[in-house]
Amino acid sequence: MAPTHPAGQHWPIIALGAFLSLASNPVLAQSPAAQRGLTFVRVHCAQCHAIDKVSHSPLAIAPPFRTLHLKFPIESLRRRLAEGIVADHPTMPQFRLEPDQLADVMAYLKTFEP
Repeated sequence: MAPTHPAGQHWPIIALGAFLSLASNPVLAQSPAAQRGLTFVRVHCAQCHAIDKVSHSPLAIAPPFRTLHLKFPIESLRRRLAEGIVADHPTMPQFRLEPDQLADVMAYLKTFEP
């Protein structure tokens, strides 16, 4: 008697569903640098900014990261993040990224570009 999969004859459908869910997960589809960038922005930015493709920013005046590339080239943020961003509103903390952090955040922000 041939061995059968515990899910019976439905295992190809289950396997296909699992594959599609993994392939469509944006975190899994990102480079290691973009994944590290996502971790960084989760810790340091998500309190105010939406850092994904669908959520609203918790702080209304904080632009969602997914829209930044619509306002200006993402690469133009590199210098500002390296030198330290000073925002026009008092709730935005001033900060400066280290070179490795900067590379990771830039890789993550570029995932929003078409």
